[in-house]
Amino acid sequence: MLQYLDFEKTVAELEGKATELRALAGKDSSMDIEAEVGQLSAKAEKHLEELYRKLTPWQKCQVARHPNRPHTADYIEALIDDFMPLAGDRGFAEDAAIIGGMGRLDDRPVMVLGHEKGADTAARLKRNFGMSRPEGYRKAVRLMDMADRFGIPVLTFIDTPGAYPGKGAEERGQAEAIARSTEKCLEIGVPLVSTVIGEGGSGGAIALATANRIIMLEHSIYSVISPEGCASILWKSQDKAQEAAAALRLTAQDLLALSVVDGIVPEPMGGAHRNPDTTFEELRKKLSETLEIFDGMSPDAIRAERREKFLAMGQKGLD
Repeated sequence: MLQYLDFEKTVAELEGKATELRALAGKDSSMDIEAEVGQLSAKAEKHLEELYRKLTPWQKCQVARHPNRPHTADYIEALIDDFMPLAGDRGFAEDAAIIGGMGRLDDRPVMVLGHEKGADTAARLKRNFGMSRPEGYRKAVRLMDMADRFGIPVLTFIDTPGAYPGKGAEERGQAEAIARSTEKCLEIGVPLVSTVIGEGGSGGAIALATANRIIMLEHSIYSVISPEGCASILWKSQDKAQEAAAALRLTAQDLLALSVVDGIVPEPMGGAHRNPDTTFEELRKKLSETLEIFDGMSPDAIRAERREKFLAMGQKGLD
């Protein structure tokens, strides 16, 4: 069942009325309500288009966090053939907040890693809402090492509010694990392409996104801290989250303009959750095209290209 966001209230009412009319017509075949349903649907579609044409940064945050939005597991199922999951960090435990494994994208072998939030309450608890502990990042290091050893490109899907800040995670070296994962992203001699599919929060995101190419879905967000966290620090109140979202420049459009990310994949009107299949196909094409760029490049050239990309960030306008 589609859930509506607060700012989509008018759309929800219009689509609800159209659904009610269809239900009534199903009970009474003599009712002719096609014209009225068509008008309501057209009005809802027009209003949805108007809303999504001028989303605020805070509204983008809400769309990026939508509970119906496709997660990493959905992208793997839709895009990756012959996927074989690989688990565990070989040191402490398996972390369900990061999933990974090998498969094929358009017949090209790839290693896949991504944050997984879970699709229902039980899964979200199991996945810790996509907030990884140190063992998740150490698993990521292990799988990136494996990909490097066999010359297999790495695809990562970013969707996390941030790394888990709990006591146990800190005791097991959360900061060091994130740093090691980020370091490994820079070290591997195979292409690394990251896609922000929902929210990319803090070091928990960058640990898998220090990539040759960073792609964002149209309504995803990517930032050093959540708007709520930023508001708590700067204004001492989460009530200022909307102002913080605007100040953080966390939308795909802002980050592309700042040259922090390399491309944006368009979403269907109303967000990826309204038509996941279209989103999957758009991303499939973008990922395949991006990986082709690195065909024939040596490991040293791939490493150097990635290094130069990050060294150049922040230089725009300083020369």
